[in-house]
Amino acid sequence: MKMLGPIAAAVAVFAAGQVGFAEEASVRTPAPVIHLKDNLDEADGLGWCIDTVGRGFAEYLHAHSCKPRGGDVQFAFEHGSQLIRSVAFPDKCVVALADDARTDFGLADCDDGNPSQRFGYDPMAMSLHDAEDPTRCIAVGEASRSAGPFMSRDLVWSDCNAPGPELRSWVIRD
Repeated sequence: MKMLGPIAAAVAVFAAGQVGFAEEASVRTPAPVIHLKDNLDEADGLGWCIDTVGRGFAEYLHAHSCKPRGGDVQFAFEHGSQLIRSVAFPDKCVVALADDARTDFGLADCDDGNPSQRFGYDPMAMSLHDAEDPTRCIAVGEASRSAGPFMSRDLVWSDCNAPGPELRSWVIRD
């Protein structure tokens, strides 16, 4: 059996630690909440939640540090209707926006007949996906930025089979 030298062993341990998720988020937001499993680089360990852009109601969505008091980062996934409903604005649901929109996702009046508002959830893959195209998943963008005392990232469509599952693995707490 060949033994590894100290440098090779350190590299092997480092590489093994890079497989899978880096660090699970320590989300303190009250349920219901949908948050990314991995904390990624959220500075305070709060994790990443779906959120309205800015304070209060907004028609656009992004990913944001999960706020311990909840509010506009609280969303509930309704398995029956396949809607993702805002807790703070209960008549508003997540909608996939047109390709020429400022962002990929927004808030609109809830309508379970609108295919742009219907999503599926795969608990094994932890993926939120387009109800009509399960290969298209909701993910966070690769780059984070400052958002006052918190952090934010884009909320985007991603190929469910692409590298980077840590960017699209969601936990749903009812």
